[in-house]
Amino acid sequence: MGTFDTVRKNLEDRGYTVRVFATGAEAAAYLDGAIDGRTVGFGGSVTLEQLGLYDALGKHNTVVWHWRQEAAAARREAMFTDVYLSSANGLAETGEIVNIDGIGNRVAATLFGHEKVYFVVGRNKLAPTYEEALGRARNVASPQNARRLGKKTPCAVRGDRCYDCRSPERICRGLVTLWGPMLGMETEILLVDEDLGL
Repeated sequence: MGTFDTVRKNLEDRGYTVRVFATGAEAAAYLDGAIDGRTVGFGGSVTLEQLGLYDALGKHNTVVWHWRQEAAAARREAMFTDVYLSSANGLAETGEIVNIDGIGNRVAATLFGHEKVYFVVGRNKLAPTYEEALGRARNVASPQNARRLGKKTPCAVRGDRCYDCRSPERICRGLVTLWGPMLGMETEILLVDEDLGL
């Protein structure tokens, strides 16, 4: 899987644990085996939804996800779980992880408070440089998410790029770039050689 050689090395050099999977099903099976008897929080993620992780992990863990439970309460409860799962809006081959958020629960949870955080990242999220990963997050992932949520923002209506709008429906309100794993919290990156998420 030469696709991930560079980004894997750069992520490992930054201090991350990295695993590479040929398929999303293999990554999901790995997580199902690695996480057992824990409390698990989910960030808003089409990738996690596609992999069926809520149902699989819910059989032997306590899983909290605002997509499947009362949203406000689940967002708060997920901040205090043992483990947190997310994806990325963009991942630079140089090793930076980029996420944009509207409420902030997802990006906040990847920064503090858990024993371990996992990022599950499909090959479509990869970009050669940090600038291109940021561009992907702003101009590809964010418009698709705004459209998925039925927002009436310029990016959702036109579907082509970020307009840095001032719309009250804007979902892009905070940007987090991880240059390395946060201190005191183990972080593992699962790279998947399939297109996953938006």
